[in-house]
Amino acid sequence: MGAEGAHPTGESRSQGVLFDESTLRPVPEGIGYRGPVACSAAGITYRQLDYWARTGLVTPSVRDASGSGSQRLYGFRDILILRIVKRLIDTGVSLANIRAAVDHLDQRSGEDLAGLTIMSDGASIYECRSADEVIDLVRGGQGVFGIAVGSVWREVEGTLAALPGERPDGDHLVADGASDELAERRARRSVG
Repeated sequence: MGAEGAHPTGESRSQGVLFDESTLRPVPEGIGYRGPVACSAAGITYRQLDYWARTGLVTPSVRDASGSGSQRLYGFRDILILRIVKRLIDTGVSLANIRAAVDHLDQRSGEDLAGLTIMSDGASIYECRSADEVIDLVRGGQGVFGIAVGSVWREVEGTLAALPGERPDGDHLVADGASDELAERRARRSVG
């Protein structure tokens, strides 16, 4: 990835013009989401999710599959990256460039990740950390698109707030906005 976050003059600038990081909540620790929930939150098919896990593009960080009948559990960050991958695919970015972007995103901490904007001209992917870097890419004359990771973060937060999660030990959590008969029974059973 190009444009490694330093402004050409060496100045460090904030990307607050593009989005406000102060509204981002910390990544939920120890909570995972099963494949169908991860698919729903990321806007992908189960077939895509399974393929990406088997090829190592995006693997579940909470719990990987350990044999027939076991369930993968994807963490918040995994789903965030899945959603970004989906957007990159939808815009025609090559799989090789997507893999490079995922590797780059995997190296970032949550707060650092939320401050990125990923830009692409279709051939390359760039990391932009300031409005000036975005403007420099646009001035290049080619069409570019951008993904503000902080905005995707908020989208995933909103989606997951209404979906059920679970802990790696199998303890099911009822989402704030989701309540169905089965979830209520599980909640009663875990309390009693």
